[in-house]
Amino acid sequence: MLSRQLFSQLVRGQRRVVPLANSFPRNTAGVQLQAANRHVHTDSGSLKRPHRSSEVHTVPRIRAAYQSQCSEHNHKMVVVEISDGSRYEYPLVWLRDNCQCESCYHAGSNSRILDWEHFDVEHLQLKSCAESDHGNKIKLVWSDGHKSQFGIDWLVERNFSEENRQDYLKEWYRPQARLWGKQDFRDILREFQFADVINSDEALKEWIEALSRYGLALIRNAPLTENECRKLADRVGFIRKTHYGEEFIVQAKEGTSNVAYLSTPLQMHSDLPYYDYKPGCNLLHCLVQSQSAGGQNLIADAFYVAELMRHELPEDFAILAGTLVNWTDLGQDEGGQFHSIYRAPVICVGRDGNLERINHSVPQRDSFFNIPVEKVEPWYRAMSTFVRLIHREAVEFKTAPGDILTFSNIRMVHGRTGYSDTESNTRHIVGAYLDWDEIYSKLRVLKRKLSQE
Repeated sequence: MLSRQLFSQLVRGQRRVVPLANSFPRNTAGVQLQAANRHVHTDSGSLKRPHRSSEVHTVPRIRAAYQSQCSEHNHKMVVVEISDGSRYEYPLVWLRDNCQCESCYHAGSNSRILDWEHFDVEHLQLKSCAESDHGNKIKLVWSDGHKSQFGIDWLVERNFSEENRQDYLKEWYRPQARLWGKQDFRDILREFQFADVINSDEALKEWIEALSRYGLALIRNAPLTENECRKLADRVGFIRKTHYGEEFIVQAKEGTSNVAYLSTPLQMHSDLPYYDYKPGCNLLHCLVQSQSAGGQNLIADAFYVAELMRHELPEDFAILAGTLVNWTDLGQDEGGQFHSIYRAPVICVGRDGNLERINHSVPQRDSFFNIPVEKVEPWYRAMSTFVRLIHREAVEFKTAPGDILTFSNIRMVHGRTGYSDTESNTRHIVGAYLDWDEIYSKLRVLKRKLSQE
């Protein structure tokens, strides 16, 4: 582990500049990712597609099924032995809970309808248990006479082995994030054509996978109208509405209640940290770009920075992950007057220990700081380190008209350099939001659909 002194020297070192010639480097969605030497990651690897229907018949048959009891935990199990030598254990309570008969399961909605008010967890007993249908199913008869059948494919797909549990999460829950620092940017950037994403399910799936894995992706050559973010959102699900409306215009204007609508430098931040359920993904469509030297986008992977701090500066990480901050927004816009407050740490860690969300916005951090006074200065010192690191790892570029920059609002922090705003030199960006629940849902639908074609 680096000493605080050495790490502080590293943090305060000169910013490394990636020459991007005022635009993104050209890349393709199919470039093979190479791991960087100092890459902090949560693992990557391509998503496996679900089994094709033609592959189902290659699964061996059930050789035997019988009841057993785990002596160590006193758990009642059904053991299923497969002709290929595999052996799986299924808890009785889980099998009864997931009975597939019409009185327990509604196939049309893929929903359990078992009446849990009368579900006896403690006294489940089997009268009989055996393989059936020439080894394609097991048949269970319960002590109350209820009958259940389970197919081999259904059972094998849901087996409780550690490998299978992890494979399911990797395949169907969420793509594993590939975290990146400044020097990795050229390797992780994925570009897509707007027409492809709108018209091709395969391109739509690849864009969502890239956005999910790397936290950002670039869509090029969108028409120069204010409706394209909505078209893109409609391909996924629907636009997330906030008190700034559905689509919003990022353009210098007087009397604004939002600092993003100024031509002055916009500090690195995440949007709307004062929302409990804040929008998950930003869509920023460039219609007109400033011709001045300014107007450069800044973006950094804040999950990467947080992981650096977790490993190299654990005390600072713990402070930023454990201190509740008041985030607030007060003003008036398309949705009328608003006064939003939400309390959450800068670094939000989930129940599984993985990073879940970053909150950071200097303008929206409230002056009401409801923590003990002796904890204030340590938080400021930890926060100062976090800010220096996100600026050290930030990439700088300038989108062109027709570019839609898409990125995760719970993972990335972004900003903009100041620019000269005159009547003949303006900047016009259309923005919109998507929610990750809808994005992940669409990805699963596409994976299942495309695997069956």
